[in-house]
Amino acid sequence: MTIASIFILFLALIFLGIPIGMILATLGILPNLIDPWFSADPQYIIRAMIGGVNSFPVLAVPMFILSGNLMAKGKISEKLFNFFSFFIANKTAGLPIATIVTCLFYGAISGSGPATTAAVGAMAIPVLTNLGYDIVFSTALVAVAGGLGVIIPPSIPFIFYGQSAGVSVADIFVAGVVPGLLIGLCLMIYSWYYCKKNGEDKEKLQAYEKEVKKDGFIKLFLNSFWALLSPIIILGSIYTGVASPTEAAVISVFYSLIVSVFIYKTIKLKDFIEILKESVGTYSTILFIIAAATGFARVLTFMKAPEIIAGFITNAVSSKIAVLLVINLVLLFVGMIMDTTPAILVLTPILLPIVVSYGVNPIHFGVMLVVNLAIGFVTPPLGINLFVASSLTGVKVESIVKKAIPFIIAFLIALLLITFIPKTSLILLGG
Repeated sequence: MTIASIFILFLALIFLGIPIGMILATLGILPNLIDPWFSADPQYIIRAMIGGVNSFPVLAVPMFILSGNLMAKGKISEKLFNFFSFFIANKTAGLPIATIVTCLFYGAISGSGPATTAAVGAMAIPVLTNLGYDIVFSTALVAVAGGLGVIIPPSIPFIFYGQSAGVSVADIFVAGVVPGLLIGLCLMIYSWYYCKKNGEDKEKLQAYEKEVKKDGFIKLFLNSFWALLSPIIILGSIYTGVASPTEAAVISVFYSLIVSVFIYKTIKLKDFIEILKESVGTYSTILFIIAAATGFARVLTFMKAPEIIAGFITNAVSSKIAVLLVINLVLLFVGMIMDTTPAILVLTPILLPIVVSYGVNPIHFGVMLVVNLAIGFVTPPLGINLFVASSLTGVKVESIVKKAIPFIIAFLIALLLITFIPKTSLILLGG
């Protein structure tokens, strides 16, 4: 069985709507079933699958999922949004910008794009529409800004990349900070342009500003303090060396629980069982995908896929700039049809050796990879953030996509800057 036939079958099964985990597991054992002399037999694949999930860094993933669910149910995003609105509610595009900043902060808690979209969207979209903003614009804004959840650390995709590439998860967390802020800035600039061009209901905004400011800054700050502190505790424990990313994920669970139950009192202890069920349901799907992707990646290694694809790309293009452009196009396409986790686990062993041979830092490539796949959150047919945002408002996905196109262009501009200016990723690491 050839590499070409594997990838053709892979794409065919995806377009038929077969679950990605089943596709990867099936293709992992298929070469040996066709050719019994193929080295990776089913027993080997199963051992590889078990080894793929038996990992200490991967343990951070269910913890961040649980922490994100606790924060969502605990209405942490609402506290953050109110705090940022205090300063810019009366400015042009103030509330859309406050929504983007809230996504940045919430991403530093949840590590997930869809979770950020759901938590911030459920709170921010009704506020924006009540104040006169177009509901389709508001929905598209949250769908795209939700992608910041996987770029601003801690990020679940960064954990998978660190495991797959053999690089420090803490280092790639640090590398994601400036690119995340850069993307957020690009989204804010377009939001400002949109609101300047289309106008805002200043009367409603002034009334909202008075409502937000009526109790004064001190009371608002005290009410928002524990929400603002959460990313500082999570990231601070990692960057100061107090805790590993996995240990920080556990800290975030206990912090989220204590703040939501005992301080804000937005979650009752009986709700915790339901949150646990939801978190386990989410992670069980991811767990199978991790296992299947690990087995499939081993098969690709036996078939010498990294060497074959590297040879094809380097023969087609010669310069570093051209290689990076081609890889970006490949990743953008993959992000449209494939979920982030399997894409990272399958593509990292294939593409990393290619870019390293051109002098690209593995940390820089990891950021570039995840930014590309984050754009996939808002590009059909997969576009999971589109469906999450659509479920919040009832707006058709097709309508969201049309309004999201300028935001996606802003995202792409940031991607080009991140790709060709490595310091955007490496500056905080001294690179």
